[in-house]
Amino acid sequence: KPSDPTMTGKTQTSNVTNKNDPKSINSRVFIGNLNTAIVKKGDIEAIFAKYGKIVGCSVHKGYAFVQYMSERHARAAVAGENSRIIAGQPL
Repeated sequence: KPSDPTMTGKTQTSNVTNKNDPKSINSRVFIGNLNTAIVKKGDIEAIFAKYGKIVGCSVHKGYAFVQYMSERHARAAVAGENSRIIAGQPL
């Protein structure tokens, strides 16, 4: 929607990360111990996009979910980012 001020010319990911079909569940990454006062959705997407196509990202108080197109991408993200320090806290 061009009139939406949150659209910044790049493709926005969905906020939906809670689909229950098996393919979605296996390609979803839980990100815990997240300082969501500092780290925003765009930051999470920037960090995790290098592992594959993100189709959804939802941020909650202290945690987030990233939904990838494939399980392989989700596994790569977990392997690559587990224990990474972001905003002073290990994921």
